[in-house]
Amino acid sequence: MSQNFIPAVFYRGGTSKGVFFNARALPNDRDTLSRMFVAALGSPDPYGRQLDGMGGGVSSLSKAVIIGPPTHPDADVDYTFIQIAVDQPVADWSNNCGNLSSAVGHFAVDEGLVPAKDGEVLVRIHQTNTRKLIHSRFQVKDGKAETQGDYVIAGVATPGSRIRLDFLDPDGAVTGKLLPSGNVVDTIDLGGDGRFEVSIVDATSLIVYVAATAFGLTGAETPDEIEASPGVMDKLEALRRSAGVLLGLGTTPEAVGLQTPRIAMVAAPVTFKALDGETFAPDQYDIATRMISMQRAHKAIPGTGGLNLGVATQIAGTIPNRLSKPANAAGEVRVANPSGLVSVGAVVHQNEGRWTADSAVLFRTARRLMQGEVAIPASNGS
Repeated sequence: MSQNFIPAVFYRGGTSKGVFFNARALPNDRDTLSRMFVAALGSPDPYGRQLDGMGGGVSSLSKAVIIGPPTHPDADVDYTFIQIAVDQPVADWSNNCGNLSSAVGHFAVDEGLVPAKDGEVLVRIHQTNTRKLIHSRFQVKDGKAETQGDYVIAGVATPGSRIRLDFLDPDGAVTGKLLPSGNVVDTIDLGGDGRFEVSIVDATSLIVYVAATAFGLTGAETPDEIEASPGVMDKLEALRRSAGVLLGLGTTPEAVGLQTPRIAMVAAPVTFKALDGETFAPDQYDIATRMISMQRAHKAIPGTGGLNLGVATQIAGTIPNRLSKPANAAGEVRVANPSGLVSVGAVVHQNEGRWTADSAVLFRTARRLMQGEVAIPASNGS
């Protein structure tokens, strides 16, 4: 056969979509899996559409997930995330997707990996990329994950049933340290392009923060406006890769991967119009961000990006902390992004001069969109 067919489920989780696989249906070799996932999503596509696969042409719609038996004593399932590049044959296993984390518990219950009674259930997830635990709480009805509800998240047109995600001990998901450089602010010199202050925070994911004003922006720009701003995307990518070298993720900028670290611009609140046309005033939120994912300006906010920013705003002296209004009594921060507002929570404290994040919380919705088999050309190792 010219194609092989692998059991799979297509999910929306938060503001992302991805193809979910049961580990028992897959080979164990990572190189083989990478080739399979790249082909399944339709990469590489120089036209940027992933027309010959399941991807949607942007990083938030070009993802694969493996769910399998737990290898952690305090977990019900293992969850592995793979980010697929759109225009390159690259499968990046280095980080997590917070949005798709919301669909993991649903998959586990619906596939019978975790038995569940009707009502609220808890699925304990071992996130293998970061070696961290996530607790997913959601409703089950008639033995299946409930998808219908009235909870609305920015970037998703239809309401759904709320999912609470608690990311436990999110410190050092990639580097082992909440502040991997040891500083709340570092300076990166890009030569003729200037010197930039950045804050590098590793909580659920690794993100480099820079003030939007450093590029003459306000933080209210749309993704298209950011990508059209002369030199901005190139400088952001150079900063991101330079930070990766600073942290030992590559010996040269070129050796730093596409996904990790991410980079994000942040700004103090100003009036802005979301992609759906709704206008938000400065008093409606606490901090603005425009995040870059796989060299594209993100139209919403990566789940782990929101969680990281919630933590970063509470570390005194970081750039997000300088620009954000204080968190409320529950430790929640309202984050503005191109699709609207997201509330994120974090518990952060300082002990003998060392900052620690105890937990980070995100609320999402998810829905199973398709189930069956995904076709993978035999030439791609399936």
